[in-house]
Amino acid sequence: MSTAARALWFAVWIAIAGPAAHAASGTWDRTANIADAAKRLGVLHRREGSRGVLKFLDACYRTHMLSSEYSKGLEACMAQDFMHTQVLASIYAKVPLEQRQKLDTPSPELIASGMQQRFAAAFAQYRIATPEADAFKALVEKQGMPVFLEAVFPKSAKPQGGK
Repeated sequence: MSTAARALWFAVWIAIAGPAAHAASGTWDRTANIADAAKRLGVLHRREGSRGVLKFLDACYRTHMLSSEYSKGLEACMAQDFMHTQVLASIYAKVPLEQRQKLDTPSPELIASGMQQRFAAAFAQYRIATPEADAFKALVEKQGMPVFLEAVFPKSAKPQGGK
């Protein structure tokens, strides 16, 4: 995520959440939840492609955002959204503008902005503090992204454990 996009994301989040934000409370193993979400995302992506993932994520947010509390399910949705968005934006960034326009595909910035809006809404609804949001992102990057990349792009992903 670019510095400008990150700044926009935090500005939107702070404006919505306000100073009374707090850490998400959960009794589940967040590392295991994110790794499991990454595995399931890889399976879904191989089976249904990006369109199937987007359809799933829409339903996932609609379902889990009905809860009065931040949940393991919503955390998994958000982790999957983050991983899918990062990969999709990265791929689209390599496609020349003229080609993207011809194919009527969104810009990487638009893709990232959509995720940022979904995250801002979730963090605001469940009053998740900025440090917790940062920790979540870092955990997804460290624990989820390698699992997802290995599942979807096995020849280009580094094996887990750095070998």
